[in-house]
Amino acid sequence: MSTADGLPAFSALTRLLVVAPHPDDETIATGLLIQQVRAAGGEVRILLLTEGDNNPWPQRWLERRLSIRAADRRRWGLRRRAEMAQALACLGVPAQALQPLGWPDLGVTDALLRAGHASVSALAAAIDEFNPSLVVAPALADCHPDHAAAHVLVRLALTARGDPPLLLNYLVHGHGEDDAAGEVRGTARQLACKRAALAAHRSQMALSSRRMLRLADRPERHAGLPPPLTALPWLPPFWLQPWLRLSVVGPAGARSWRWRDAPLQRDRAGRFHLAVPAEAGGEPCFVHLALTLRSPWIFDHWGWCELSGLAGNPGPALARAV
Repeated sequence: MSTADGLPAFSALTRLLVVAPHPDDETIATGLLIQQVRAAGGEVRILLLTEGDNNPWPQRWLERRLSIRAADRRRWGLRRRAEMAQALACLGVPAQALQPLGWPDLGVTDALLRAGHASVSALAAAIDEFNPSLVVAPALADCHPDHAAAHVLVRLALTARGDPPLLLNYLVHGHGEDDAAGEVRGTARQLACKRAALAAHRSQMALSSRRMLRLADRPERHAGLPPPLTALPWLPPFWLQPWLRLSVVGPAGARSWRWRDAPLQRDRAGRFHLAVPAEAGGEPCFVHLALTLRSPWIFDHWGWCELSGLAGNPGPALARAV
């Protein structure tokens, strides 16, 4: 049963699993939702993918250092996880509800593309152990690479379940379409608790308090899954193509090509189609486009999309891309 805001009705039977790529995502994206599930008597589990240790600029600022070694990063990760425990306490969540996976910060995409089966299996095991009725995870449109890759991992982990839980998505970084399936608005007390939880993430508030408060003060919008695309949404410039890498990920695994070597075809409208064998049974298939050149900019320009109808023979209306 859904409520007027489009979300399911919460009760003592609700089991909410929040997938957070980094400490603070749980508060920014679901601080109100967590409190409302707890107020209804439901159980909450936070699945923390990374400890957010690859976060050099706040660490340099607070620790007054330029060079950050591996030991410094480990210490920073422990600090961020301790801050997250304090934040969860502000939201009424017990410490044992936090389940960290310890994956590399800014490495979730690599975990998916290079060790896909192991990563998906680890996530599926965590989901099966908690047996949630509601999963809330990052949106595919989120431009932080860890967030979008987390969405793909969750989707693939859920394909093996015969009766998957309801999946809703949150967007922290970037701007998606306004297709919210539900919106959480809290009471004055819940809003105050969410702000207190955000303040507990002191390492992130040091340099980015205005941005963090702006993100946290937005209504918590949780969208369902948009329909898959039939063509790639990207038209990269020709001069960049030597440094582009295209990857496709599905339940059967991952494959990658340089853009010029990928099995691409163009239709009469100029859109690119990826000609690979279709996934069986309509299972989800995701495509990633990335620039291989090193850059200080961490956010994805192209990112991920979900495709439908991938097939080895896309049809006579297509021409081989060159």
